[in-house]
Amino acid sequence: MCGRFSLTAEEQRLNKFFNLAGGKSPYIPRYNGAPTQTMAVITDQHPAKLQFFRWGLIPSWSKEIPRSMPLINARAEGIDEKPAFREVFKSKRCLVPADGFYEWIRQGKKIPLRFTMLDDSLFAMAGLWDTWQGKNGEEVNSFTIITTAPNELMAPIHNRMPVILDKDGSEAWLKPADETTLKSLLKPFPSEKMKSYRVSEKVNAIKNEGPDLIVPVREIDLFS
Repeated sequence: MCGRFSLTAEEQRLNKFFNLAGGKSPYIPRYNGAPTQTMAVITDQHPAKLQFFRWGLIPSWSKEIPRSMPLINARAEGIDEKPAFREVFKSKRCLVPADGFYEWIRQGKKIPLRFTMLDDSLFAMAGLWDTWQGKNGEEVNSFTIITTAPNELMAPIHNRMPVILDKDGSEAWLKPADETTLKSLLKPFPSEKMKSYRVSEKVNAIKNEGPDLIVPVREIDLFS
């Protein structure tokens, strides 16, 4: 799964990387983005604009906002068949900008690792979004991150990883396409283009934020 990620780039760099129009926005760098928090997305309806949605998909047909177990991830396998995802898979897709995501191993305690691109560049995770409207007219835009089987880097740590899209894949994901074409994008990202390193255990608590969370800690043999 993907349950925590970071987006720490300056907005100007973010706009340039994703070809966004820019302008005023409430964007702030996030070092420890967590479920139910508001995070930046780029939708198929507004591909040149940064928007801010709640992490954890609330299907438009939901009677209420779920208080527990939000749909933070959607498995790529069967995504076009599951009630919560099949319609938005066809018409409400998004990119979730990031520069790293976290996963944990256990050695008596939870040890956090940060996964990034080999060159520390920005990247896009494939997502789905929806708009829920309450009885009082309240609207909530929300999203989920799609996961797939792990690559060689992730496999020793977890049996899932987020779908990471390259430039061409990102463009294709936001354009109208048949389901076969879309599903072909939902595959593990090449491990040789990624790296991982240990970070502070402060990441374990979602209340913690700040640049110190992404600083590498002393290297150790995590599997000895």
